[in-house]
Amino acid sequence: MFSYRHAYHAGNHADVLKHLCQMLLLEKLAEKDKPFVYVDTHSGAGWYDLTSEQAQKTAEYQGGVDRMLDAKSTNPQVQAYLKLMQDYRQQNRYPGSPEIANRLCRARDSLHLMEWHNNEIQNLKRNFKGVSRAHIHHRNGFEGLVAMCPPKPARGLVLIDPSYELESDYQEVVKTVTLAVKRWATGIYAIWYPLLAKKRDRSNSMLTAFSKPPFTSVLDIQLIVQPQNEEVGMYGSGLVVVNPPWQFDQQVQALLPELSQTLKTGPEGQYSLRWLINAG
Repeated sequence: MFSYRHAYHAGNHADVLKHLCQMLLLEKLAEKDKPFVYVDTHSGAGWYDLTSEQAQKTAEYQGGVDRMLDAKSTNPQVQAYLKLMQDYRQQNRYPGSPEIANRLCRARDSLHLMEWHNNEIQNLKRNFKGVSRAHIHHRNGFEGLVAMCPPKPARGLVLIDPSYELESDYQEVVKTVTLAVKRWATGIYAIWYPLLAKKRDRSNSMLTAFSKPPFTSVLDIQLIVQPQNEEVGMYGSGLVVVNPPWQFDQQVQALLPELSQTLKTGPEGQYSLRWLINAG
């Protein structure tokens, strides 16, 4: 079983970008008075104790969510994220994507939370005990997503954020989303990925694949917080959004300068937002 545990990285700069975008996408879905489904292929524990040995070993949250809280944003979307984060931070916790979805989804919406790690699935089950609309799946999230497409209802968001411990994860992401889109063409798919040191980064080939059919509308968002190293380290992260809702790109564009300025650790932060393909 893989060694990755997100507790070491909970609340870091990558989580800030990912979870802000997740909240925007869920809010877009909730604008219509129709139920939707939320699918998380790599759920982790659901939420994380920031006083744990793992979180304290790296303390990455101090350069992520804590910086954002200290900066006291005036942007309404960022403020909504920070208000939610403050609720958990007061308890020395950080909410993962399943917990954020649980807070934002409505009673008639449903959550499908997948996790393959033997220890994490136990944490996930414990943290979501009693949440009747949350369906917990102990399975490979890539296979699980394809198997459940198209879901009912056929409106919804899929969040895919593997560890990328294996280089094959990049190919597996493309393969999985390609199959899922063929079965569920109207779903929104948000794929997180790391921006790594030059000798380790494999994101470009994945982005190239998402710029071609069967995909027709794909947005790529990147946040860079420090200079790229030659050998090791993550210098930023990105989020590919397949079938982004109307005006989502404008919302994110308005957030990126502030995120870059607040979360940078080098002399200057960088960000980008571009369409990989936009046939519509």
